[in-house]
Amino acid sequence: MESDILQNSGIKPSFHRLKILDFLRSRKNHPTVDEIYSELVKEVPTLSKTTVYNTLKLFQEAGLVRRINVEEQETRFDADTASHGHFKCVQCKKIYDFIVDDAAIVTSDLKGFNIEVKKVYFQGTCPGCLGK
Repeated sequence: MESDILQNSGIKPSFHRLKILDFLRSRKNHPTVDEIYSELVKEVPTLSKTTVYNTLKLFQEAGLVRRINVEEQETRFDADTASHGHFKCVQCKKIYDFIVDDAAIVTSDLKGFNIEVKKVYFQGTCPGCLGK
């Protein structure tokens, strides 16, 4: 399946690319480069952090992943490229996806503007941390 996704995006499938794509598609935790590398190097000792960076850049250019920055100093990656928002818990640091109704976003003050990207980020405390 991942092989078809890469080929349909014009990307030559390689062992490392397939592993990275599978990793991203099987997780909803919006991992960082370090998290991807740390997990995958356990089963793929030949993987380098440079390969992870280059592969993510390639995937991003092909529209297979989104780069998300909920905080400026932290870059994460999301394999869900459909329109949605992100909520980051300030306590546990987890990032949650939520549905965004694009039609409900009011942009009437931006007449004449060309909106190319919509990003919706919230920060607060998740229910699990509120209960602690």
